[in-house]
Amino acid sequence: MNSVIEQLKERKSVRVFTDRPITPEETAVILESAVNAPTAGNQQLYTIIHVTDAQLKAELAESCDHQPFIAKAPLVLVFCADCRKWYQAFLESGCEPRLPGVGDLMLAVSDANIAAQNAVVAAQSLGIGSCYIGDIMENAEKQRELLSLPPYVFPAAMLVFGYPTEQQISRPKPPRSDMRHIVHENGYRDMDADELKQMLSVKAGTQDYDEWIRAFCNRKYNSDFSREMTRSVGVFLDDFQK
Repeated sequence: MNSVIEQLKERKSVRVFTDRPITPEETAVILESAVNAPTAGNQQLYTIIHVTDAQLKAELAESCDHQPFIAKAPLVLVFCADCRKWYQAFLESGCEPRLPGVGDLMLAVSDANIAAQNAVVAAQSLGIGSCYIGDIMENAEKQRELLSLPPYVFPAAMLVFGYPTEQQISRPKPPRSDMRHIVHENGYRDMDADELKQMLSVKAGTQDYDEWIRAFCNRKYNSDFSREMTRSVGVFLDDFQK
């Protein structure tokens, strides 16, 4: 197994960082890796916001479900799905472009997340930990204000980076489901109750499965923050449905 595959398998989310800074040279490598990611039609349908202001980091830590470690991260990047810049370029060049639609947004979200994962892989190769912050999709009105997001720009992902503490390095990676449940051949297939339980029991660990999945449903899927994320994404979607 080569080193890239090993790093992909070993990588886990890091939420506690040492005081060691990430150098400008390391930041440049991470960003250069991001912008060299695969992209639809070489359009690079994303804009990366490099958050360097301490106060802005603190406000994002609050608006993203009150997570203080965000403010302490040496490097914070927000990957925005950007359907605006090409639309503006078309207008400036005398084209007659249609308004950006939901399909354009989905393509841009894919572009943004591919770029984000390139940044994660690059950081991992440098010994730098990372954590995706999905909560950047919550509180749409606040995120728009904090990041000056205009119409047709959606915050698809936020990443925080830093050198992990020894505790974070030694912490076991949460187990993944077996590939036979995740990889379907030649088409999607619904799984019955037994296979669904087999797929998810590895995540329940030693807990009673039925108790675990009910608790997980309430803690994650039915949570206030999950409902808020759905509402907020709807706010952004409104731009693309006019």
